[in-house]
Amino acid sequence: MRGLLVLLGLMFGWVLAQDQPEYQNRALERALAKDGIAGFTNLSEVGIPDSIQTTSMGKFFEISPAGDQYKYVYAGRVNSCRAGGCSTQAKSAGNSEYFDYFILFDADKSVQVVKVFNYQATHGYEITSRGWLKQFAGHDGSESLQVNKNIDAISGATISVQAITEDVQRQTALLQRMEI
Repeated sequence: MRGLLVLLGLMFGWVLAQDQPEYQNRALERALAKDGIAGFTNLSEVGIPDSIQTTSMGKFFEISPAGDQYKYVYAGRVNSCRAGGCSTQAKSAGNSEYFDYFILFDADKSVQVVKVFNYQATHGYEITSRGWLKQFAGHDGSESLQVNKNIDAISGATISVQAITEDVQRQTALLQRMEI
């Protein structure tokens, strides 16, 4: 019985520790290194101005000095509903699953790379495919991203596809509005 209580305590502690994405993760460090950016010492957090209302579950960083290809980074978390498990009005940690990802932007604030680095949902893992994520490259917010139009749907991953598509669009628009 005591062992079960310890196990439950550890599991509860792990869940509480997952409130925020890991902003300095290995996948992001490797992607930056490909552009000649050495580690996270080149990143400085960019605060979102109070005049811009957002419910973002992530942070923006500016790369200084910028690499050849990347100037900004967004690292964040997307809550996606469990299949049949929550309404779109109530996406909270209790009734949703999540995944953490980052977006690398160029100096024009256009998407260059999207990478999912921590997928904690039960379905939809297919969205972590590099080939599928490449379709976000070049998005600058000038056109709407729509599943089945300019973003491919994935059978069995509908919720995750919708969630990441909406968030990439939202974060790109947010970065475009910021004066940095």
